[in-house]
Amino acid sequence: MSDSVLVWERPEPSSRPGPGALSRARIVRAALKLAGAGGLASVSLRKVAAALKVRPTRLHRYLSTQEELLNLMVDAVYGELVSEGPIRGEWREALRSIAHRTRQAAAKHPWLIDLPVGPSSGSPNVLAHIEASLAALSDTPGFGDDIDAVLNAVGTVNAYVVGALQSEANERASLESREWQNTVGPYLHRMLATGRFPTLTRASRDASDTSYEVVFDKGLDCVLDGIAARLKR
Repeated sequence: MSDSVLVWERPEPSSRPGPGALSRARIVRAALKLAGAGGLASVSLRKVAAALKVRPTRLHRYLSTQEELLNLMVDAVYGELVSEGPIRGEWREALRSIAHRTRQAAAKHPWLIDLPVGPSSGSPNVLAHIEASLAALSDTPGFGDDIDAVLNAVGTVNAYVVGALQSEANERASLESREWQNTVGPYLHRMLATGRFPTLTRASRDASDTSYEVVFDKGLDCVLDGIAARLKR
């Protein structure tokens, strides 16, 4: 079968039995393990083959490109989301559940936020997750059969989640960086001490010292309040 056929639709090649038997699932598990240890930079067909102790050419029977491997990894993670079951509750509870499921997935697989995810990939589990998200709001009070309102609400929450998680990841990386601690941090303190940035100074001095989880939930509340206000129009 031609490689132009999406990997989701290509049959699983037959594999000889034994300890070295391969499958797409085994290849993806090895890739997920590498990504968990060293991020996406640690994932390539060559490195996955080395982890499985096989020649890279053997992997090409199961997938053709690095992009296909990454798509299969994303699909596997979204399979974990789908396995959590239906998204239940009234619309605020449902959207909050979607946000927290994504946050938990990103906590387990930090590399996830670096990859684009959407229905255009054709990934079965991504499509199943999107379907579950939209279905959770369809025909609920406030949305009725207005599919545009459903799409806007789910899309807005997903955009917030991705942005919030990327911002959190960048901040964590900066604060944990020795270079930041030795250079940028002291520089910022000196700049605030000049008095030229009174609002920033007030924010650094008086803002609540809360966890990333609390900040995430507060931002999510703002998004949900905005959706609620729009529904009342």
